[in-house]
Amino acid sequence: MEGFCLKFPGLRRVGFLPKIAGGKSGQAMKKYWHVMKIGIENTLVYRFNFFFRAAVSLIPLLATIYLWQTIYRDQPPEISGYSLAGMISYYLLVTIVDTLTAVNDDDWQIAADIKDGNISQFLLKPINYLTYRICLFFSGKVVFTAISMVPVGIFIFCFRHYFVTPPGWGMAGLFLVSLVLTVLLQFFMSYTMALLSFWLLEVSTIIFILFAVEYIAGGHLFPLDILPPGLAQALSWTPFPYLLYFPVSVYLGKLSGAALGQGLAVQGFWVALFYLAARWVWSRGIRTYTAVGG
Repeated sequence: MEGFCLKFPGLRRVGFLPKIAGGKSGQAMKKYWHVMKIGIENTLVYRFNFFFRAAVSLIPLLATIYLWQTIYRDQPPEISGYSLAGMISYYLLVTIVDTLTAVNDDDWQIAADIKDGNISQFLLKPINYLTYRICLFFSGKVVFTAISMVPVGIFIFCFRHYFVTPPGWGMAGLFLVSLVLTVLLQFFMSYTMALLSFWLLEVSTIIFILFAVEYIAGGHLFPLDILPPGLAQALSWTPFPYLLYFPVSVYLGKLSGAALGQGLAVQGFWVALFYLAARWVWSRGIRTYTAVGG
């Protein structure tokens, strides 16, 4: 088969708000709902992988809990405002939030679509790539969360005497709002980094660096408010605490009043900024995109 080369220098507005002929939004909903169903079916193929991944990820969590139990034996009843129950609850909630919001393999798949030329079909058909990837992301989260909650639920049940509930229904609602913003922020950050494949042959280094920074500055290793106040304040203006630490803090009632409102506003700002960054990177990358196949 003869090779072909497709170049799209003028597609400046390709793909972020779906274009539906005649305004038939119902057809668009049906189309992307079908994408989600296919995504769920494909993800279910790896259900045992997800189960074992979730189960194995609990091993370092168990070690962390035993470490803090040892630390609290020789320390005052509270460390930086955290009792032993509060500290263990923090890590249990970190596990739950991470399960609900973390990006699995979406960034690698997006980078592969660009490198392998698979993205060409989305430029030639009435399918919005961003919406397509969001549908696959949420379908994958549904399956991964459902499967992961089996080992995670058993683990939390074993430590249920340490688990605390939100201070009230209002705080629980704000936690859910923050959780939704966290999901969007996780996705748009990963999506934007993956789009760098328009210019780079390999983005794995960038993705790994981002993951390492997020792991430390996002509150995965320890609560960020045990850091010196100046450093914790500086981190609060970066996007990383809002990927994990912030929603957990909202649940635990660590934030209230102006601090809580400011945190939600900053989290919303980062979501909007990375959404706009994703649009900008896409529009620039698609101008120079070349797909070669045969």
